[in-house]
Amino acid sequence: MALKPDSYVVLNDGHKMPMVGFGTYAPDTYTKEQAGESVKVAIEAGYRHIDCAFLYQNEVQVGQAIRSKIADGTVKRDEIFYTGKLSNNNQAPERVRLGLEKSLKDLQLDYLDLFLIHSPVEFKPGDDLFPVDENGKFIFHNTDIRQTWKAMEACRDAGLARSIGVSNFNKRQLELILNMPGLKYKPVCNQVECHIFLNQSKLLEFCKSQDIVLVGYSVLGSSRVEGWIDQDSPKVLEDPVLNTIAKKLSRSPAQVAMRYLLQRGIVVLAKSFTPERIKQNFQVFDFELSDEDIKSLDVVNKNLRYLIIHPWKESPKYPFHDEY
Repeated sequence: MALKPDSYVVLNDGHKMPMVGFGTYAPDTYTKEQAGESVKVAIEAGYRHIDCAFLYQNEVQVGQAIRSKIADGTVKRDEIFYTGKLSNNNQAPERVRLGLEKSLKDLQLDYLDLFLIHSPVEFKPGDDLFPVDENGKFIFHNTDIRQTWKAMEACRDAGLARSIGVSNFNKRQLELILNMPGLKYKPVCNQVECHIFLNQSKLLEFCKSQDIVLVGYSVLGSSRVEGWIDQDSPKVLEDPVLNTIAKKLSRSPAQVAMRYLLQRGIVVLAKSFTPERIKQNFQVFDFELSDEDIKSLDVVNKNLRYLIIHPWKESPKYPFHDEY
């Protein structure tokens, strides 16, 4: 598969999404300003796909970084593909556009290239991102996701988002939207956790059959945030098969882990706060994995999910009870 730094996939609505994106989620160990500075480094290194979310609470800084790179002539706005996401407290239809407009205001941009429902899990509608009751338990809500999707379609019609999609959906939840009466626009993508330990082969096959792009996050494993991630789980970048192939090709394990997904037609989001790694993670276009390498990495799959948010399992919409 010939891949170049400007390689993209054509979405089912005709828009183009760059194959390699830069993730901007920052754990508490980093400042929001560091997230912004990393975006500048990424754009200078060649990334044109920036993935963020209202939930990350750093769209002000990420927007400033993008606009600074437009102002200094590094890029034009139409060369940047920006993804934003609808937070879990804004899925009630009357709140969807409000959520999108808040992101646009924070970013100081006129439109999003892609707007995703961040998760099928929904919290009580309101301004609180993580509403809890008097016992500290999350307050869930159960809007019909198809009503949320209709409001997403209206945002696209209004020109506020050029493409719309979903994130963290399983097959059954995707089918709810795909089979809904009066569907105007199919989701262009489903953004999910995806790496050599969770290669998403079944979900990928389903998405391809529906002309939906699979976008992978945590492609190098996870940032292992305490309280969210099992600290004893194996590390992707330490896998012996991955390291053997990386050594053979004189590449970093991260580059091989990303290339594996790219060659399977998955759009990858890489995240780092280290300038050298940010640049290195974009250097995945001048080598190729053999069929044998791909098969060796296929076997590494453990169906291991890093992001299991245990308190969210009580939601009627929790997506990871299903097989895929």
